[in-house]
Amino acid sequence: MFKDKVQALLSDALEEDGKLFLIDFSITTDNKIRVVLDGDDGVTVQDCMKISRAIEHNLDREEEDFSLEVASAGAASPMILPRQYKKNIGRKLAVKTNGDVIEGNLTATTTDGIVLEWKAREPKPIGKGKVTVQKKKEINFADIQEAKVILKF
Repeated sequence: MFKDKVQALLSDALEEDGKLFLIDFSITTDNKIRVVLDGDDGVTVQDCMKISRAIEHNLDREEEDFSLEVASAGAASPMILPRQYKKNIGRKLAVKTNGDVIEGNLTATTTDGIVLEWKAREPKPIGKGKVTVQKKKEINFADIQEAKVILKF
């Protein structure tokens, strides 16, 4: 009952702002509510406050005692939803698939997956030495075990 009410309030708040979307939602047995958000243009502190208020101001602490945490998905958090890949086009990713880790620039997303491009050094076809070649790989979402943005400082 309590969880359904919180989930309805959260859904209404997210519908109001079409740029935000839910990454994770949980309520523990002692009514600790945890909401993790992401957004097409990132998530600001004001976005978190707006969602928090939409939930908290519509619940009665006299009926249920609860704590509420609304946070954004961290920059180093793994991507979970296809919508997260779309907002990160042009950034460098580390993508783990079936034992392989591929680092490359995310150049496109499709309905089924992503397209990564990177440069690699390979032996020359004739003679000694190496040559730099451009690589490109399409990866299905189903094959991605983990994908994270590589942050540069």
